[in-house]
Amino acid sequence: MSPPLVIRKALPGDVAEISRLHAHVFGPGRFARSAYRVREGKGHLSRYCLVAYLGAELVASLRITEITIGGRGGGALLGPVAVDPGHRGLGLGTKLMTEAMAAARAGGTALILLVGDVPYYGRFGFKVVQAGQIVFPGPVDPARILACELKDGALAEYRGLVVAIPSNTVA
Repeated sequence: MSPPLVIRKALPGDVAEISRLHAHVFGPGRFARSAYRVREGKGHLSRYCLVAYLGAELVASLRITEITIGGRGGGALLGPVAVDPGHRGLGLGTKLMTEAMAAARAGGTALILLVGDVPYYGRFGFKVVQAGQIVFPGPVDPARILACELKDGALAEYRGLVVAIPSNTVA
């Protein structure tokens, strides 16, 4: 019998395991990723970060960082989503995305950003942002800046630089 899958809010005690999972999945280049650059020095966990455990084993995690865009609050940056290679194909990433986005919506988030590919993230409602409307620190391919409006018309209200809001768990 397989151990039960438990998806829950990420806690400070999970940070070391999340970091190990990210190292395993993304390797040393992970620190150059956009989400890492935005979050740098601002903290590890927000109220929307999730982990998935099978028994005592961390098999997936999703991080969302609350952000301002051009000084306007109500935004969030999704990523990374990490699934242990031995547990891919089980829908863990989809489950984490669905739960995290529902929590962000319930928490009053108006817009979620990520840097990714429309063929995968489009099914969650993400669309390409107009080039130059939203800017990340460091280089980012503008065609990969995606947004999902959790409140109708939210994207039109945001323009400018993405900045992380410090969290309680500092990296």
